[in-house]
Amino acid sequence: MTATSMVVTPGSSSVLEDARLRSRAEKVIPGGMYGHLNARLLPPGYPQYFARAQGCRVWDVDGREFVDFMCSWGPVIAGHRHPAVEEAARRQALQGDCMNGPTARLVELSERMVALLPHADWALFQKNGTDATTAALTIARAGTGKRKILLARGAYHGAVPWCSPSLAGVTAEDRAHLIYFRYNDVESLETAAREAGDDLAAILVSAFRHDLGQPQELPRAAFARRARELCDRAGAALVIDEVRAGLRLSLHGSWEPLGVRPDLCAWSKAIANGYALAAVTGNDAFRQGAQQVYITGSFWMGGVAMAAALATLDVLENAQAVRHFEQMGQRLREGLARQAARHGVGISQTGPAQLPLVLFDDDPDYAKGARFAAEALKAGIYLHHRHNMFLSLAHTAQDIDLALQVTDHAFSRLAATL
Repeated sequence: MTATSMVVTPGSSSVLEDARLRSRAEKVIPGGMYGHLNARLLPPGYPQYFARAQGCRVWDVDGREFVDFMCSWGPVIAGHRHPAVEEAARRQALQGDCMNGPTARLVELSERMVALLPHADWALFQKNGTDATTAALTIARAGTGKRKILLARGAYHGAVPWCSPSLAGVTAEDRAHLIYFRYNDVESLETAAREAGDDLAAILVSAFRHDLGQPQELPRAAFARRARELCDRAGAALVIDEVRAGLRLSLHGSWEPLGVRPDLCAWSKAIANGYALAAVTGNDAFRQGAQQVYITGSFWMGGVAMAAALATLDVLENAQAVRHFEQMGQRLREGLARQAARHGVGISQTGPAQLPLVLFDDDPDYAKGARFAAEALKAGIYLHHRHNMFLSLAHTAQDIDLALQVTDHAFSRLAATL
């Protein structure tokens, strides 16, 4: 693929397939599409429907090829259809997936995660990130006998009433025991803890600050330590939401490099390289709480996703994955910074380089970002204009350099409009 190889001739019959599917969907799906995968939330020209994926590339139903910097919004960490992961999943599928009880993969994966994660003494599995964050808070309340949960303002922890970014269908009672603080602000955290008093069940905090459309922030050591101290003092659970960051900052837990270990962690997205799986890991202090709660799902024990997860962990460990993500992310970040400066376009790049976020200066409605991303899309580079992106093991230096050829042109086109 070259920077211009994915151009499709307008008016050809294949160009209309995405539009045809959207039209059909309008009749049978409320709004035509829902949730964060809704292409209407993206700049014009972005496809809604995809046909296939391989490595760090995806193809839409109209045959257009893109270098993928969203990695299915995070789940794909080893690359689309990684052969070792696919083979493990295939072998398990031949034996069975959803049965009357779990396969041996449940025990194997639990053992593997406990061995990998210094904070963990046990693991429970679910299917989605929201399952995991909700289960973690339920376990925290069961383990402490308390109710109040401290959350950072603007943080995303899932799509059910207690944490959904939309208030449609949400009642005040759904959020009656939530108290908010500002991420990385020790004083704000302490104020929230005082408000909770002796009813504090947990502090739930993202591995890093990744609010939509806002500058990202890595956790400050003083903030992380204070969260740990407040939980210890109150007998509460420190819960890390690893759903988005998990395995990309560290294979041993995102806060492990800070020397701060949580009581509970919520995982999903990348742990099975695109197969539907989530997990809660925890320490022995919350083992009894985990035994007391009733959390379950008919599909939660599926063996195929667990086999994929075991293979994914093998691949990541053998490939020194975190180092690769950092190197590719830094290569992209430095290239974008040089291009923006050369074209006189102000941008900010914040947070971990392996989860890239590019925001444009003086762009309150993200119009500049949308124009930039739309230009890149035309030449086969799939970026996001206000959400953090994701790197995988499949992204090579050549892929980054190809993307930078395209973004240089996108910066040029954007600068001409300013």
